[in-house]
Formats: sequence, structure tokens, C-alpha cells
Amino acid sequence: MDFFSTDQFFDQLYPPAISALASRHWTPIGVAKEAAAFLAVGPNPRILDIGSGVGKFCMIGANYHSNAVFIGIEQRESLTQIALSVATELSLTNTSFLTGNFTEIDFTQFDHFYFYNAFYENLIDNDSIDQTINQSPELFNLYNRKLYKQLKKLPAGTRIATFHSSENEMPSSYQVVGVGTNEDLKFWIKL
Repeated sequence: MDFFSTDQFFDQLYPPAISALASRHWTPIGVAKEAAAFLAVGPNPRILDIGSGVGKFCMIGANYHSNAVFIGIEQRESLTQIALSVATELSLTNTSFLTGNFTEIDFTQFDHFYFYNAFYENLIDNDSIDQTINQSPELFNLYNRKLYKQLKKLPAGTRIATFHSSENEMPSSYQVVGVGTNEDLKFWIKL
């Protein structure tokens, strides 16, 4: 079976309870392919997925762009473990996953970034992945401010692909240079 051919096939790699969350919380294959193609530029780029969940974006990107390294950061260790297991099953060697909060990461270690509004679940009680991490509107605002400050420090030419973003986290020094087939996918470059 070609797991990369459809979301339905790919999502079968996950446990049923995790697969059931796919339509709302995991990046669709088409979006991941477009975003990864935009981000995987330059010699051996390192791409950070902020709030990587079960790693679907990183694995799609790693499959199609062997020149790039895709790293995911996720607060929930259970999701990181699932991502590591699936990446091993797929024999992907250019992706890795970290458990932690993106606020603890040095963004200068990375060239480009992917962000599928990982903070949004702080606003909607019945839309969270689970109840294993703290969630609140205050955290949504805090994370947006922290991401804004991190992105502002990065050099010109930094690329970001956002999916379902409120765009509040984007400094004015970034310009939208394209929109994906799914109009909720936007491509940004720092000027």
C-alpha cells in the first residue's frame, strides 16, 4: 500500500483514536506536499513544525524532500512517540520529533518553519486533542506573542508556511508570497 497516496491510507498508520482526529488536527497530504515544497529550498534546509502532533507534515515532507530535515516539536509525549514509531515504520531518516514546548526551542537552529495553528485548541474546549496539557485563552495569546517575537528575530529570506492561521503571530516583516490550492495555506518570506 502506498501510504503517501491518500490521507485515508496514511492515517491508517495511526491508532484508531488518533486517526479519528485527522480531519481536524493533522495536516492533509496535499497541503503538506505544497508546504514542504515551498520550505525545502536551499542546501540541506532544517524545517521546524511548530506543534507537530503525530508528525504527519514532517513525514510527508521527509518522504518527498530527501535534501531537507524535518523536525517536529510537540508538547504531548504520547503523540511524539506515535510520530517516532510511524517514521521508523516508514524508514524515514530525515525527520525527527522532540517533546517540549516551542518556546524552549532556539529558532536560529532552523531555516524555515511550518505552523498549522497549534494554539487554536486553547480557545475551543470541545476541540482539543486531549486534556493532558494546560489550555486557556491566555495561553493562546501568550504563544502567539512568543511566536511573533521568535519570528521577528529571524534573518531575511526565512520562509514560513501557515495553515489555518489567524496571522496574529506574523510580524509585518513577513510578506505573503503565495497561497496554496487550499486557500488556508499561505506562504510567507521575511523581507
